Amino acid sequence: MEELAKEAGIPVRTVRFYRERGLISPPRREGRIAWYDDHHLARLRTIAGLLERGHTLTGIADLARTFESGRDVAEVLGLGEPTEETPVRMTPEQLADYFEGETTPENLATALELGYLATDGDEIVHISRRLLEASAELVREGVPLATVLAAGRRVREHMDALADLFVNVLEARTDAPEPPQLRPLARAVMDAELSMALDRRLRREPPDRPPADREPTPP
Repeated sequence: MEELAKEAGIPVRTVRFYRERGLISPPRREGRIAWYDDHHLARLRTIAGLLERGHTLTGIADLARTFESGRDVAEVLGLGEPTEETPVRMTPEQLADYFEGETTPENLATALELGYLATDGDEIVHISRRLLEASAELVREGVPLATVLAAGRRVREHMDALADLFVNVLEARTDAPEPPQLRPLARAVMDAELSMALDRRLRREPPDRPPADREPTPP
């Protein structure tokens, strides 16, 4: 424990306190010797980093339990599955920097449930750099992360239905497991349709606003 505390740059009593609170796992024991490893050191550095970002010890314990209950990266991404997305590996502190003030256990549990996040040892893996950056930008624009995740759940339902549609259309005309034109054609159609749908939605007069060619009625 003394060697672990020295490596982490904290007092031995702090390590002991973290053990008692369940913030670090028990050491491996050989007789009367307790062995700590790189996992314990990484956890101590994570705790220090999250404390610097304003998290409480109780909150850190909740976050740790949330991550420990999540799926690992092999389960989320699958082994050998084709994908065009680039996973992003990061520490818990880096994730907290992406979503400052929004990395609550509730939000993380939702992200883990949706499969946006996975764990790989002491690292966190986001399944898609594009989704990570878009989500972070929405949060910076003032949209709560809980709202972003709720919208993501609804978007996924629609995307699954659209994917089924495109696969069924092309599977009827080819025996290939993934026709080479599937992804580019699907992206082109969805991008165009989404653009036109946004045009229709944004041009629509809000129901509580008087038509543009009328003067508002005085109260």
